[in-house]
Amino acid sequence: MANELLIRLSVFLGCFALLAGLERWLPRRPLVQPRPGRWMTNLAFAIIDSLALRALAILVPILAVAAAVDAGRLGVGLFNHLDWPLWLEGVLAVLLLDLAIWAQHLVTHKVPVFWRFHRVHHADRDLDVTTALRFHPVEIIASAALKLGLVYVLGPAALAVLAFEVILNATALFTHANLRLPAWLDRSLRLVLVTPDMHRIHHSVRRNEHDSNFGFALSLWDRIFRTYVPDPEAGQANMTVGLEWQDERPANLGWALMLPFRR
Repeated sequence: MANELLIRLSVFLGCFALLAGLERWLPRRPLVQPRPGRWMTNLAFAIIDSLALRALAILVPILAVAAAVDAGRLGVGLFNHLDWPLWLEGVLAVLLLDLAIWAQHLVTHKVPVFWRFHRVHHADRDLDVTTALRFHPVEIIASAALKLGLVYVLGPAALAVLAFEVILNATALFTHANLRLPAWLDRSLRLVLVTPDMHRIHHSVRRNEHDSNFGFALSLWDRIFRTYVPDPEAGQANMTVGLEWQDERPANLGWALMLPFRR
């Protein structure tokens, strides 16, 4: 799809710069680790993950939007066999893809082998916009492969997949931001979207809290499936973010990359 990369990159960089600036102006919590070391590690994850996806593209020469185009060409997938209005198919595709991401996230917490890789994301002791980039490359490749398969099963329009990718990237940055929103705004947004305060609970050191609020973009799945927790037990200001490694190790790139292979 023409200009897909430019659109996604422009939205990503714009959202990243905006939220990084707002974090400095309206921080929700003081950081417990020095920003330069954490940011270098988390940004390094973004670079490594991008290279991993490039490698995947060599083996599977189609990623999400291109997969939608290919599914349409081949006439495979649910929506390619339905004569519904394009807008309706687009809305349903975005909802179904978001539900799939929610379910995948739940599985990464419940299945031990997947949790070993996903805990790299949760080990970050601070939560800010760069935490949205902190995923082990093995998890990123597995997630991309799952998304490709789902696109072929659903057969959505390429524009719907592009819209979903843009929404997912923007909301992932937003929900991880160390951003203080007015209470009334947070309450209003939570009716539809996951907010930073809602998602921060998911990064609590308490197991019962980090096994909740799995949504990335839409908040309704957690409400429907009863995984929604409105507030942390210790409160937003006093809750502990991260896992059992409450020291300097999570900010170390080599340590984080090897974490899934440690007992």
